[in-house]
Amino acid sequence: MPATLEQILLAPDVRPAVDADCCQLIEQEVGDKTGASGAAIKVAFKTVTSFAPGYFRSTVSDLVPQIVGALEPFWADFGESGGAEFGDYLVKRGDEVSQALLALTDGIAQRSERPVVIKAYRAVRGSAGQHVEAALPRVGGLVGKYAT
Repeated sequence: MPATLEQILLAPDVRPAVDADCCQLIEQEVGDKTGASGAAIKVAFKTVTSFAPGYFRSTVSDLVPQIVGALEPFWADFGESGGAEFGDYLVKRGDEVSQALLALTDGIAQRSERPVVIKAYRAVRGSAGQHVEAALPRVGGLVGKYAT
């Protein structure tokens, strides 16, 4: 039986590298953004990363198991479909995958007691789906780094 994403990405010897790669992926995606919505993303990211040292990395680390859980059904279907690249598979199901991932961040925003985080998130939530979809090739590449 093929390994689950949880078995692959959350293994104790792999998890620290996955957390670091997730942070790097987000930083790359934010850095690549252009235009008005890109500027809003960059301002929100700077706000969140500068208001409390370590908050961003800690939040990403807390989210990784949830992200893995959200991606698990897609990984299982990908394995059954015999596709070549997980990133390509994710792109083909972009809206569905992005909504699954955004449900996680929506939950964080709803539970947050930090007004700065809530305000920054609300400022970018409207365009978040398109930005998450744009990141799916990198997400697939990150998974592929450990799963192949």
